[in-house]
Amino acid sequence: MTDPRTTPSIFTRGAVDLGALARSSAATAQRPAPPASAAGGNGTAPGPSPQPGGADAVVIDVSEATFQDEVLQRSLTTPVVVDFWAEWCQPCKQLSPVLERLAVEAGGAWVLAKVDIDANPRLAQMFRVQGIPLVYAIVGGQPIDAFTGVIPEAQLRQWLDAVLKAAGVEVDQPEDPRLLAADDAMADGDLDAAEMAYKKILSESPADAVAESGLAQVGLLRRTQPANPAEALATARANPDDLDAQFLAADVEVLSGDADKAYQRLVDLVRRTAGDDRDKVRQHLVSLFTVAGPDDPAVAKARRALASALF
Repeated sequence: MTDPRTTPSIFTRGAVDLGALARSSAATAQRPAPPASAAGGNGTAPGPSPQPGGADAVVIDVSEATFQDEVLQRSLTTPVVVDFWAEWCQPCKQLSPVLERLAVEAGGAWVLAKVDIDANPRLAQMFRVQGIPLVYAIVGGQPIDAFTGVIPEAQLRQWLDAVLKAAGVEVDQPEDPRLLAADDAMADGDLDAAEMAYKKILSESPADAVAESGLAQVGLLRRTQPANPAEALATARANPDDLDAQFLAADVEVLSGDADKAYQRLVDLVRRTAGDDRDKVRQHLVSLFTVAGPDDPAVAKARRALASALF
């Protein structure tokens, strides 16, 4: 086996012969069942948290004999995540419990199927397993994505979200406790703790738009804390070309719920400036966009106005 601790994406569409799996499962089903005493006779230890199969199970152990029904057939209606593992694999013991917990948390939105590669070498061969843990997503009877190695839970959640989206499954995601803690710190006025919490989330999930927005809000609060809103707006009116005065006025307007005015103020300033000053205005405006988030209709409108002012 290759080193299982690396985490490159290994998905190769068409590499798995699922037809062969189906034929093999059918042939196995036609053979007489082994005596009960022979079951598990190879000395392989059971999975970390095996559960019996069944329509309601969200974590199941599967074998070559049950793969057709428990994985391929089931994936026609419910996404199935296949975890290839082995008892001797220490990284597997890190990843598998997280997968199991998330499967239970998802409440049946997807099913986790666990495959012991020592007990099922033909499945490992068919899926070209070269390093474990190896995780495949099966949707509609076909693999759609995969990864190998242990990845952070935040990244794993993003991967699962993408799988569910590809499968057309809509689920209500639970509140991220990391975001709740960061939001609480900001609400309590502990901007240092909030900033650290948002930055930690972004280090684990760089594309987390909510954390980006939270971090931008921390910056906004830092800039406006010592300001008197009325004085800030009056100073900006009296000094239309003073960049710092205009920035503070825009910040105050955003905090006051007048984001449209703030965006227009800075778009107009972009039109009146050039060079480094123009770039500073643009950057400040973009930081205010981040506070609102990418889905805010006012942000979309202001982005169009900014593009027009720049070009």
